Amino acid sequence: MTYETGLLIDGRWLTDRPTLPVMNPWDDSVVAEVATASTDDIDAAVAAADRGAVKMRRLPAHERAAVLARAARLVAERHDDFTRTIIAESGKPLRYAAAEARRARQTLHLAAEEAKRLHGETVPLDAAPGSEHRRGFFVRVPLGIIAAIAPFNFPLNLACHKVAPALAAGNSVVLKPASATPLSSLMLAETLLEAGLPPTALSVLIGSGTTVGMELVHDARVRMVTFTGSAEVGETIKANSGLKRIALELGSNSGAIIDETADLDDALGKCIVGGFAYSGQICIHTQRLYIHESVAEEFTDRFVKKAKTLTCGDPALPATAVGPMIDRAAIEKALDLIKDAQEAGAELLCGGEYERNVLHPTVLTGLSPEMPVVCEETFAPIVTIETFADFGDGIAKFNAGSVAGNYAYGLAAGVFTRDVNRALRAAERIETGNVYINDSPTFRADLQPYGGVRDSGIGREGPRFAIEEMTDIRMVSFNLGSH
Repeated sequence: MTYETGLLIDGRWLTDRPTLPVMNPWDDSVVAEVATASTDDIDAAVAAADRGAVKMRRLPAHERAAVLARAARLVAERHDDFTRTIIAESGKPLRYAAAEARRARQTLHLAAEEAKRLHGETVPLDAAPGSEHRRGFFVRVPLGIIAAIAPFNFPLNLACHKVAPALAAGNSVVLKPASATPLSSLMLAETLLEAGLPPTALSVLIGSGTTVGMELVHDARVRMVTFTGSAEVGETIKANSGLKRIALELGSNSGAIIDETADLDDALGKCIVGGFAYSGQICIHTQRLYIHESVAEEFTDRFVKKAKTLTCGDPALPATAVGPMIDRAAIEKALDLIKDAQEAGAELLCGGEYERNVLHPTVLTGLSPEMPVVCEETFAPIVTIETFADFGDGIAKFNAGSVAGNYAYGLAAGVFTRDVNRALRAAERIETGNVYINDSPTFRADLQPYGGVRDSGIGREGPRFAIEEMTDIRMVSFNLGSH
């Protein structure tokens, strides 16, 4: 395959820059060499976006919607190319890379629809004493320039979740993809330009977060930063963003509670996928399982046996369920977590070893909330299993494990139960932004309000909800006088 490898600034692809290799995590081969941005490039991109913001603000909603709809169709037509690109740069297995390409098309389509629904409301001003004879309404207006900083783990769809709502709302965007996985974003930018997006409306800059990312965070012309990544980096962005609006989708140690009434077959299948899909390199990875003691032995035995049967290896092969981690440093971090847990008394039920860059599915039990493998974000194919005696105890253990580490996480939880009262109680008491009944926490629909509480983030994604974050409310009042 051939890839666009330059920076996109002011509608031009700039390739005469120092380059960065994009590595294939499976075989460590070089997929492409991409241009990296200098300080002057960042300034030029923001200046272009400043002009693009004026253009987008004046572009009618139906035209913004049409551009995004055409882009969605082009992504669907190029499904195989996007899928192969995701595999090559991220090591994501074929089944999950293909699903991401399909979801990206849907995200663009959803944003196109929301562009046509962007409206305000009338305000009954005469309901307030002293405001008689006045009529009012508010409208939503675009912020201006949105800096979008995307992660490596969903290099196409999470870029779409930032770029598409911003454009739908009439903003311009400077996109900084993860340095490890920039090719999907470059392909997306090509697609949007071909779909008719004004050239100044989107720039793509490649470089490290400490240089390109922080330059964008500090730039006064940027009105919002939307970021997906670790809680540590999110904290730095918040501390340095001044009065900019921010949306942060951060880390997690998500998990699931399985009670004695649950459909164990259903829970098993969903938690296996949630625990080991893309080697656990998912913000809502099913990292922790809390199982009622009456079914824990049966479920654990079946879970471990199933984990051992998952096909590990080449992500381009249809049978592969677990592919490589993004790099060797990620593997070393995961191995350290496993070793530390074992030294603290945890029992390794399977996994714990790797071949090439593939860490085999790993299951641990005999844990306590303060162990890093429980309370920190592992971002690896590691699942911990604990038991509980009654449902309230299960909720308490889940919540305790969420806050025992360096960060108080609260992104997603799954609850498997046939008891409606328990389901409702869980929805009220589990302290996360998303609670899924009879689904693993790794479920996400692209139209839902998605985000976390506490140190798992600020704001919500999902086109409709992201657009609310990316617009201002402008109140308009008419004084009609007393006649």
